[in-house]
Amino acid sequence: MNERAELAASLIAKLNKGSARIGIVGLGYVGLPLVLRFSEVGYPVVGFDIDQGKVDALLEKRSYIDHIAADKIGRAIDGGFLPTTDFSLATDVDALIVCVPTPLDRHREPDLSFVIGTVESLLPHIRPGQVLSLESTTYPGTTDEELLPRISSRGLKVGTDFFLVYSPEREDPGNKNFTTRTIPKVCGGYTPTCLDVGLALYGRVIDKVVPVSSTRAAELTKLLENIQRAVNIGLVNEMKIIADRMGIDIHEVIDAASTKPFGFTPYYPGPGLGGHCIPIDPFYLTWKAREYSLNTHFIELAGEINRDMPAWVVSKIADAFNAREKSLKGSRILALGIAYKRDVDDMRESPSVLVMEQLRDKGVSVDYSDPNVPVFPKMREHKFDLKSVDLTPETLRSYDAVVLLTDHTTFPYEAILEHARLVIDTRGKYRQAHERVVKA
Repeated sequence: MNERAELAASLIAKLNKGSARIGIVGLGYVGLPLVLRFSEVGYPVVGFDIDQGKVDALLEKRSYIDHIAADKIGRAIDGGFLPTTDFSLATDVDALIVCVPTPLDRHREPDLSFVIGTVESLLPHIRPGQVLSLESTTYPGTTDEELLPRISSRGLKVGTDFFLVYSPEREDPGNKNFTTRTIPKVCGGYTPTCLDVGLALYGRVIDKVVPVSSTRAAELTKLLENIQRAVNIGLVNEMKIIADRMGIDIHEVIDAASTKPFGFTPYYPGPGLGGHCIPIDPFYLTWKAREYSLNTHFIELAGEINRDMPAWVVSKIADAFNAREKSLKGSRILALGIAYKRDVDDMRESPSVLVMEQLRDKGVSVDYSDPNVPVFPKMREHKFDLKSVDLTPETLRSYDAVVLLTDHTTFPYEAILEHARLVIDTRGKYRQAHERVVKA
């Protein structure tokens, strides 16, 4: 066996034994669960992040993500997990897993600055015999067009000296039915040897690893998963608008259609799309498809419908006020739930914030109540200086309306209906007709 072949064999052996040191870059909703899983299996783990606040919290065994318990972080720290902002320690690890955001820019085009910036921060510290896995969602070709040349510029030959894989994250924050361990993991390598290393990297921590033929196939797999969901949510949101105009309850229709034992999968409407994946990822493919002179009609149409939903909700609120001979301007409205989905604290791309902004722009005094978000967080594009309001009977009666945007299971729904003057329901929580409930 030549020296280069020995690098791959040695790395695979260390990964299979659990003695390889794992470096995870980006300690957010994707990276931190991976840290905990690798640590749980017994791997020594180094976690890299540019946010000193996150590193300090982890060193103090505190959690900054609502659905991740502090005791799990404590066990990882006690087991040797080292969180750090010092990227020079990347030299000491055998595997680097990159879990950083891939947002859209203001022109709704891919912003790879976090990925590229992270990789360039790592470049001075990488060495032969390491594997780098990108987990951030992106367009097909990112791994071999953006990462490969940068690694090669260090004089490393990918597939022999250094190993490069793409394995998209599939985290679903707050979902108790699936964990990092139990969610099957797709993995594609730049070369067959890279794939072998990637399978060894994830093989001891994930119950089922699904190999695909290339990094591009893995990248497109992730986009297809999210595009399917975005398109179907766009469809059901459009159906909600049509049903509303016809005086039909869309949730009743979905329930009835769901009784069909084949050929129908229920999707549920809401005030728009939220989270880091579904509102953003489809447009990575839209952008890349233009390189091939292709138009992505379904993706773009679904995106338009989903983007318009907050404005539609605001129009329903305005109509409800007009029907009661009240002015929207100068009114007080309480937003119920500002996380992007039920029972999480994740605010990324939350449509609730867009509803709040549009109401504020119309002269409404807006407050919010969310048990998972006690203080409105700092966000790049949105600013509210607010704290969560407690839902007492007196508080509920003090607002002209409450608008249910995120249906957290901890909300006191009966008390809300009893004490609120007007309830705008965007989630189908109140199914029976009621004079003080407007379905939006």
